[in-house]
Amino acid sequence: MLLAAFVALFLIASTSAPPIAAESFIPTAEEYQKLTRIKAYLKNINKPPVKTIQSPDGDLIDCVLSHLQPAFDHNKLKGQLPLDPPERPKGFNSSAGSVAESYQLWRQTGESCPKGTVPIRRTTEQDILRASSVQRFGRKPIKSVRRDSSDSGHEVSPELYGDNYPRFFTYWTTDAYQATGCYNLLCSGFVQTNNKIAIGAAISPRSYYNGRQFDVGLMIWKDPRHGNWWLEIGQGLLVGYWPAFLFSHLGSHASMIQFGGEIVNTRSTGLHTSTQMGSGHFAEEGYGKASYFRNLQIIDWDNSLLPVSNLHLLADHPNCYDIRQGKNKLWGTYFYYGGPGRNVHCP
Repeated sequence: MLLAAFVALFLIASTSAPPIAAESFIPTAEEYQKLTRIKAYLKNINKPPVKTIQSPDGDLIDCVLSHLQPAFDHNKLKGQLPLDPPERPKGFNSSAGSVAESYQLWRQTGESCPKGTVPIRRTTEQDILRASSVQRFGRKPIKSVRRDSSDSGHEVSPELYGDNYPRFFTYWTTDAYQATGCYNLLCSGFVQTNNKIAIGAAISPRSYYNGRQFDVGLMIWKDPRHGNWWLEIGQGLLVGYWPAFLFSHLGSHASMIQFGGEIVNTRSTGLHTSTQMGSGHFAEEGYGKASYFRNLQIIDWDNSLLPVSNLHLLADHPNCYDIRQGKNKLWGTYFYYGGPGRNVHCP
């Protein structure tokens, strides 16, 4: 099975907290223990780099030897090397994407990671302190767990990065987010094979409302030979794979594919959040104004690309965020989606 789509990436204004004056303080025993746990976690997750690149947004991108990345801490992967690329699906067009290899902000520095390494966004103490605990860092909050497509609890938390930059991220789980899985490379699982993509790094360039639009191709498919699930982005760039042994229900095939947007709606004030989805504008505004997925396709049993059919549209709160489907020769099956969140019709 395959998830292939082109996503409009809209500019989101970043916010920053006011500077905090440095003060001397004596940590309590509890604070000291937490700091000790954080330092131990950072030592484990941040692998020794052969090169470090400073991104314009403040991120540090470490170039880590591919066989030392977090995936190979897993007992079933220890001592192994990343696999060679699999056979591409039949009908795949590697030139379909419109975004160049350097679509991430850190690549605009002109620096790159050497061959044989993978770029990994460095985790900082500040990253972990934004989480509810060291144990929960890099994992979806318990409240985010969702059982099926009709549950409105499926949300993405902004606490992981501390800003509002749109980012290319991944997440995997084998038990509906209960005890397994994580974002990006923050636990042993996903094996990265590409030295040009940093999972979790900010995206650039970004689309502007009523201005120039940028989109990027995404493809996830199961290698029929070895059973691993591969991820590809942009113009034929293989990012890496989730090993087959991680999964049970996905061991043979996927039974459902979902495309769309997610937001956090905590309702702490009793009102719906004002968090925007996509550009913050409703689907009916169309191209240049609303976010979209286009050229939706799946892969069938013989590794061939097929257009998506029988697409089921769902908007949990259509007065807050909505969706509209379409089809034409250039974009195939597509849909626009998004919205402003809280408004006069979405209290």
